[in-house]
Amino acid sequence: MLLLFSNHLVRKACAAWMLALSGAVQAQAPVDLSPVPAQLRPSGLPEGWQHGAFMEIFVRSWRDSNGDGVGDLRGLTQSLDHLQKLGIRGIWLMPITRSADGDHGYATTDYRDIEPAYGTLADFDELIREAHARGIGVIMDYVVNHSADTHPLFVQSQREPQGPYRAWYEWRQEHPQGWDIWGRDPWIQTHKGSYLATFGAPMPDFNLRHPQVVAYHQDSLRFWLNRGLDGMRLDAVPHLIENNAKDWNDQPESRQLTGDLTRLIQSYPGRYVVCEATAQPRAYANPEVCGGSFAFGLENKIVPAAKGDAKAIQEVVQYFVKAPHTLATFVSNHDQFAGQRLWDQVGGNEIHYKLAAATYLLLPGTPFIYYGEHIGMGGVKGLSDDPKIRGPLSWTPDPKNAGFTTGQPYRALASNLATHHVLGQMQSPHSIGFFYRDMLALRNSRVSIARGSYEFAQAQGPLMAYQRRFGHEHSLVLINYGEQAASLTIEGVAANAKLRPLYPAGRVQQLRMGQITVPAQSVHVFALEK
Repeated sequence: MLLLFSNHLVRKACAAWMLALSGAVQAQAPVDLSPVPAQLRPSGLPEGWQHGAFMEIFVRSWRDSNGDGVGDLRGLTQSLDHLQKLGIRGIWLMPITRSADGDHGYATTDYRDIEPAYGTLADFDELIREAHARGIGVIMDYVVNHSADTHPLFVQSQREPQGPYRAWYEWRQEHPQGWDIWGRDPWIQTHKGSYLATFGAPMPDFNLRHPQVVAYHQDSLRFWLNRGLDGMRLDAVPHLIENNAKDWNDQPESRQLTGDLTRLIQSYPGRYVVCEATAQPRAYANPEVCGGSFAFGLENKIVPAAKGDAKAIQEVVQYFVKAPHTLATFVSNHDQFAGQRLWDQVGGNEIHYKLAAATYLLLPGTPFIYYGEHIGMGGVKGLSDDPKIRGPLSWTPDPKNAGFTTGQPYRALASNLATHHVLGQMQSPHSIGFFYRDMLALRNSRVSIARGSYEFAQAQGPLMAYQRRFGHEHSLVLINYGEQAASLTIEGVAANAKLRPLYPAGRVQQLRMGQITVPAQSVHVFALEK
């Protein structure tokens, strides 16, 4: 009995010692590595909210609330009414965590705090509360693959090759040979070894085979989900794990890890996940991997279709015949490789602009509108590359600050500021802004358009038609990209079917021998009535 009691004391002492040692390691860590237990609560958003349109927002360029020339979370919170009136159902925040780059935010230095220029955690909490009060969900960019080279863990891993954080990053004592990622050697040589940096030296890759690294990201995801965040956009997921110089892109291990992270996020009720996977978006749209993925490859067909290219029209109309409806559609985003701002892609032609917008806003999938696109905002004057497409939002025609700030904007303003701004676009019924509002009103009022089937997709020259059903609701979408009116025989409906116009407004029409004539360069949406 005494021996058993002694063994019990020894076990208790060992457990206490291990707990103390773990606490000591946590205390010595240069950033918060503490475990974060899940706090699962029901979502306060309407069921199916994620099928509405999202706005991709670069907080730095959205709206400045304090006059320092840099956009911030309070500026976004103060303009939520604008997004609600537009019909937005979700917001994708580009990175808002502490970062080293002073711009895009993808070089993270602290995964559990807000970039100081954007505000505080209290500002974040207020944004979530106010967005939810308007029925708007909020997701944020989460960068799994890499941190900044000034992240305290990487700094320590470089300073102490024998230290506990060396294994958190992809370090090699000998410089690896034979690697080429996008035309460059991704291994950065230092006097203490070489580290992998897929996206450039300032952003070293984590070692995502290391259980502690994965646990750190899982805890950091829970940190934000526990605060009420509605999901994540997972950045660059095909690059999470590289096996060798040949097998570095989209490895099975990367898909497995992405699936694990997705399941963690979706263990919280009503959460949404969308992934960036440029080469194989359909594979990542699989529910076992990510569930949602951006429809890369479709975006570069939309503008040619809007300009009347028959081949592009055919490719667009056939895309969702086989593609999963969990893909996320878009026509441009914050990366130049996805295209210039839509205004510049169409050369300022507002007819082509509206046709391009309708093309992706009415198709299956979840549409993501790049901030400023809804007002026809052009690229930044005098800049090139990514900065050109990441300028301050034009709220007013004020040539000094565009209504973006009361101070000096941190970056030059849009090239078409004088004519395309929120103030003007939300007042004119013939504007791009009103057109976006009308298209989103269709998605928000017609469940068949938001998440219905995709049937009888057909293209004939410059004409595109398809039908969408959900339960008893049946919608018909017609787009004529050509410069002349054209007729089309509608498949799959009665030859004398009645069409109730949803957009634009008008009288009930009846097909004649299954045919309908569509005016030049126009969009028409009908309810098919029995």
